[in-house]
Amino acid sequence: MKKPLTGALCALTLAGATALVTAAPASAATVNFAGTVALSNCSGSLVRMPTSVDSDPGLILTNGHCLESGMPAAGQVITNQASTRSFTLLSSTGGNLGTVRANRVLYSTMTDTDVTLYRLSTSYATIKSRYGISPLTMSTTHPVAGSSIKVVSGYWKKIYSCSVDGFAYRLKEGGWTFKDSLRYTSGCDIIGGTSGSPVVDATSGQVVAVNNTLNEDGQTCTLNNPCEVDQNGTVTIHPGIGYAQETYTIPNCFAPGNVLDLTRTGCVLPRP
Repeated sequence: MKKPLTGALCALTLAGATALVTAAPASAATVNFAGTVALSNCSGSLVRMPTSVDSDPGLILTNGHCLESGMPAAGQVITNQASTRSFTLLSSTGGNLGTVRANRVLYSTMTDTDVTLYRLSTSYATIKSRYGISPLTMSTTHPVAGSSIKVVSGYWKKIYSCSVDGFAYRLKEGGWTFKDSLRYTSGCDIIGGTSGSPVVDATSGQVVAVNNTLNEDGQTCTLNNPCEVDQNGTVTIHPGIGYAQETYTIPNCFAPGNVLDLTRTGCVLPRP
């Protein structure tokens, strides 16, 4: 898990509404920094669910281990926690446009996945009017091996390009276990500060995962050295290779109005 600069873990860290216009399918050349944010110690993105509308409060996606109150413990799920965290919204070229601020941590965990979702105090419409920025759309389909992806780091203002190499049945790192993790090919040589970056499908332009870790030193199942465990319990490592946590199931957990509801049909996120 990628802390900025050091590479250690982050700072222990519809009725009647106007629908948002879904962006046209994007080629690799059109994936840029628009919709991404920089945190104090990580990267993130302004995201919408496929059913979100422009009057809904904005959502910020980043890692569980980027939570400002400290990393969630294995088995811990945090919901509806007050927050005043600020995020620097970026232009398409990586310039700083301004600051948006959260009023809630809607969801945060490092169990099965590594994700935090913040609710902003401003709507998508207000952000669009003030900064000219639209959110990235969350995909609802499982990413595909071999597809081209971009890891867009708002912290470093750098875009990594590679492909989906495959998927880890279980990914273990220290005391945490992640399920069905996306493995990169070697082109996405992520560094500290890229935690929480959106992983964007280069064809659709939609968010398919959130960047979270890398096997740095060739060790096995230790902090900053995740290992893969298959269905038979066989352990393998891929030194120098990075991983992300898939996000396609997250939209199933949101009701109209960007309201988190972990009891919705199809929602498989861990519950408190």
